[in-house]
Amino acid sequence: MTIARTIEEPSEASFGRQSRIIAFVVAVSFFMQFLDGTIITTSLPQMAVSFGVEPVSMSIGITVYLLTMAAFVPLAGWAGDRYGARRVFLASIAIFTMASLFCGLSGNLTEFIIARAVQGIGSALMTPVGRIIVLKNARKSDLVHAMSMITWPALTAPVIGPVLGSFITTYLSWHWNFLINIPIGIIGLGLVLRFVPDQREEKVARLDFIGFLQSAAGLTFLLAGLEFVVQGTTGLAASIALIAAGAVFSIIATRHFLKVDEPLLDLSAFKVQTFTMSTLSAGTASRVAINATPFLIPLLFQVGFGKTAIDAGTYLLFYFAGNLGMKAITTQTLRIFGFRNVLVVNGLISSASIAGCALLSPSTPGPLIYCLLFIAGLSRSMNFTALNTLGFADIHAAQRSSASTLSSMLQQVSLLLGVAVAAAVLNLSRTIHGGEMLSLIDFRWAFLIIGLIGGISALRFISLPHDAGAEVSRHKVKT
Repeated sequence: MTIARTIEEPSEASFGRQSRIIAFVVAVSFFMQFLDGTIITTSLPQMAVSFGVEPVSMSIGITVYLLTMAAFVPLAGWAGDRYGARRVFLASIAIFTMASLFCGLSGNLTEFIIARAVQGIGSALMTPVGRIIVLKNARKSDLVHAMSMITWPALTAPVIGPVLGSFITTYLSWHWNFLINIPIGIIGLGLVLRFVPDQREEKVARLDFIGFLQSAAGLTFLLAGLEFVVQGTTGLAASIALIAAGAVFSIIATRHFLKVDEPLLDLSAFKVQTFTMSTLSAGTASRVAINATPFLIPLLFQVGFGKTAIDAGTYLLFYFAGNLGMKAITTQTLRIFGFRNVLVVNGLISSASIAGCALLSPSTPGPLIYCLLFIAGLSRSMNFTALNTLGFADIHAAQRSSASTLSSMLQQVSLLLGVAVAAAVLNLSRTIHGGEMLSLIDFRWAFLIIGLIGGISALRFISLPHDAGAEVSRHKVKT
């Protein structure tokens, strides 16, 4: 018996280390993907000059990437099961990296649009399949750390992307905002080949092509409508029509998945309370607040306060520091308090810090702004990690692929929905007081509304049982 214990313990420790390494490898690729999505916005004016087009025409580069990604996301889980998650993940990184190269080498708008469309395909497969790899290789006791590792790119990239993009565009050229992905992609490919095992499902159903077309249409139309709301370049009626079309196709796809024997997406994950709460209902509302904040904060300082991009970047560093600072204590916090208490209490703190930004003005002392942004970053990081981890705490092995794909689809919706809601409140406030340009009062209303949405979503987590996700958090519930 003593010998058996001696052999088993190193095996357990080795498995834990392996799962952490795999999570880090996936995070490297995720960082490249999320950074690319935020860094491009700062270089659009310079790219327009290079291509000889109007700056407003460059927004199609963002839109086509978003729409091709939306179209292929529903396919990710099935592809990972059919061809092997490791193989599909490698292909997604290679596609994304090569497309980044062609984006950087584009000589006109047409070439750029084609390259961005291909880049969107790689991105569509990368996130769901990467998460599947992490879920397959992490024990439940390691899940908090693993999910925290692959969550940090989504938290940090929106903060540092615009600052880094401004620096590269100013001191180098817009081409390097895409070429920077080449070394990251090559490193990612090497790490995946070295550390990620080749795992394949023994039996995979044929492709549900009808379900793929319906779900792809639903997500594409929905995200297109939300994107046009954010851009404000298309009429409101057209945006609403696209959103309505997306909702109709989504309902049709849902009915199809519930009716057929071997659907593309297994919707049984929504019968799991922790998955539904953290991804669909309260989770979506919470992510709206999470995703709206990085959009609003830079605008507040640059438009509302009249600061330069560099000054705004300095403020964002404290927000960024808060995002990173929470990582060191996330696992321990969940172990002590559990998912339910963290999502309620931390969610309220996060909402209060967002709403607190409405009280800021150009005369507010710098240290007070730094402190508020740091707290906002801390609570945002905790909320994001807790939501992403709880979503998969009770998911069975057979549900992992579909659950990961569904989660990615809903997160894409909440990402754009957060920005769309913030932009809509800003524009509505400006219209009401009759201003031609956004003013400080518009930002105050936006922060208050977003904070209220976050607060209501936090209170909804009270309905979770005290031991929700306890097997993952290892939270001991007192009886």
